[in-house]
Amino acid sequence: MTSSQVLDPSVDGIPMSVKIRQRVLAAKKRFHANDNIADFIEPGELEALLDEVEIKMQGVLDSMVIDTEHDHNTRNTARRVAKMYLKEVFGGRYIQAPPITEFPNIEHLNELMIVGPITVRSACSHHLCPVMGQIWIGVMPNEHTNVIGLSKYARLADWVMSRPQIQEEAVVQLADLIQAKTQPDGLALVMQASHFCMGWRGVKDVESKMINSVMRGAFLKDPNLRREFLALIPQKT
Repeated sequence: MTSSQVLDPSVDGIPMSVKIRQRVLAAKKRFHANDNIADFIEPGELEALLDEVEIKMQGVLDSMVIDTEHDHNTRNTARRVAKMYLKEVFGGRYIQAPPITEFPNIEHLNELMIVGPITVRSACSHHLCPVMGQIWIGVMPNEHTNVIGLSKYARLADWVMSRPQIQEEAVVQLADLIQAKTQPDGLALVMQASHFCMGWRGVKDVESKMINSVMRGAFLKDPNLRREFLALIPQKT
C-alpha cells in the first residue's frame, strides 16, 4: 500500500497534528522533542494522530523505494512504526504522568535511601537511535518529605525517558520531577547508558558508555554524603 492509497485521517480537512500544534502555540508552551504535550490532546485524538503518522511513515518507506505492497515483511511496517513511536518509545510525550501516591513522612525518616539500578530506555533526539541504560537515585529525606513507593521511581523514570532525549537533559528533567514530588533535603541521580547513535552508526563504537549525574541540596553541599552515595552504587561497567 502506498501513501496515496491510505485514507486521509484529517478532521474537517485539518490534520490532527496541526490541531494539537495550534493548541500548544495558543497556550504559548514549548513542544520540543522531550516535552510532554498530553494536556493538549483530547480523548480519541491520539488514534487520529497515529493514523496521520502512519501515512507519513508510509511516505518515508515509499521514498526509500521499498515495495511495501509486495514485500510481506514490510506490508504493515508503517502502522507498526507509527504505533511504536506514539504509544511506546515516545509515549512519554503524549500521555499524562503516572499516578503517584504520596505519603507523609510520619516516622521522620532522615537516612540516605538509594533506588536502583532502574533500567531505562530512551532515544537520542539527534538520530532517533535507542539509548539503553540504568539510573540510580539517592534521596535524603526530611520530616516534611513526601514518601513514594519504590516502584514509582521506576514509573517516573520511564515516563520521562520515553521521549527523544539527550542524556544530559533527561537526567535533569527527571531530577526536577522527583524534587517536586518528594521535596527532600537532598537528591542525587546517576545515569549510565549506551547510545546506539555511536554503536550503530558513525564511529560504530559499541563499547562506549556515557555517565552523568545530578546532585541537589545536601548531596551538593556535603561531600561526605556524596561520597557515601557514590560508594554504595554498584561498580558500573
